[in-house]
Amino acid sequence: RGTSSIQRPKRPLTAYFRFVMDNRPAFREKNPEASNTELIKKLAGAWKELPASQKQVYEEARKTDWKRYGEQMAAYKAQLTPAQAAALKEERRKQLAKRRSIRAKRELNLLGKPKRARSGFNIFLSENFQESEGNSPVAKLKKLFDTWQKMSASQKQPYLQLAEDDKIRYENEMKLWEAKMIELGREDLVRSKKQKLKKKPAETVKQTETAKASSGRGKKAKLKKSEE
Repeated sequence: RGTSSIQRPKRPLTAYFRFVMDNRPAFREKNPEASNTELIKKLAGAWKELPASQKQVYEEARKTDWKRYGEQMAAYKAQLTPAQAAALKEERRKQLAKRRSIRAKRELNLLGKPKRARSGFNIFLSENFQESEGNSPVAKLKKLFDTWQKMSASQKQPYLQLAEDDKIRYENEMKLWEAKMIELGREDLVRSKKQKLKKKPAETVKQTETAKASSGRGKKAKLKKSEE
């Protein structure tokens, strides 16, 4: 990625992905009509039923490659300039943040978190996107955005009303979902809990400023009294 003249080593495959790479051609030959998703499901099932002794072969190969990868990464990092090392560290930080975000979204989907309420424009967009003029999704989006901007308040009203109804739907579903999360011991996913955590720093600053102001007024009063 332009970080160094030496190519960055690739992370080794996991034991499972090694198994998939080794067996995918044979599974494809046996199941020519299967979609990619169906094929992966078959491979996942085969891996699950694979004896521990056979899984160990793939695990040992992973360990060997991982050791080699560690040595290659050490050599790679050793020849980086400070600026390149900093860029590599920042890239790694972004990758980890992205993975955490993906895991969090996946968890919320598994927990059945309600979909957010749509705006009036989003509802208008979904109803008219297919028939909109434009050679690409971006062109269609731009065309619909321009149309929305030119619409009168009365023309927008039906979509805005649907958005209000969807907002009520979202709030009702969220209350039920959050009650369920509290029962499961996941108060960290409840909005009121998050809002309190976010408000604390702001409230602390406000309290500090109030205390300083009171202290300042007190000092002025004492000074005035002493002058009298």
